[in-house]
Amino acid sequence: MSAVRIGVVAVQGNVSEHVTAIERAATATGHEAEVIEIRDSGVVPDCDAIALPGGESTTISQLLAREGIDEELVAHAEADKPILATCAGLIVASRDANDDRVETLDILDIAVDRNAFGRQVDSFEAGLDVQGLDDPFHAVFIRAPAVADIGPDVDVLATWDDRPVAVREGPVLATAFHPELTDDHRIHRLALFDRLAAEA
Repeated sequence: MSAVRIGVVAVQGNVSEHVTAIERAATATGHEAEVIEIRDSGVVPDCDAIALPGGESTTISQLLAREGIDEELVAHAEADKPILATCAGLIVASRDANDDRVETLDILDIAVDRNAFGRQVDSFEAGLDVQGLDDPFHAVFIRAPAVADIGPDVDVLATWDDRPVAVREGPVLATAFHPELTDDHRIHRLALFDRLAAEA
């Protein structure tokens, strides 16, 4: 397979864990991947795919806007290039965070229920059936959001407690959980490399 460049937005969150997961997924799919950390504008346009980690959604959205990365991520999605957004990244990618402090990217036609599954002490792990994966995915939920409303073009890939926790619209795949906190790279493969292969 051809070489690809994948960026991990590194303003906050589990950046190194995403880098490791992407490298594992690249090896598993036979890709040669250059994985770079993005802290400034001007990098996203040169990337074939992007990971947007979790953290604190208000802070992430403000940092993206301050650095000018927000508009580049919107252009990336509009160009039909893959994006994986996890936990707070899902909130930032949404059209409606149900919180005026969050400047959403509006690249995913969903409204979000922030901290839907409780506070940090309510964190949990669960086996999820995810559309596109043959076996259950061991998901780690930490102060996790849930999808409260979805647009007509959004596909629900997984649910927990009857709430959508993994969704996809076009090139954007978003999860309420943290796939980077396990040794299982399949969500990164599904969101990034399988999409790149399909587009090719």
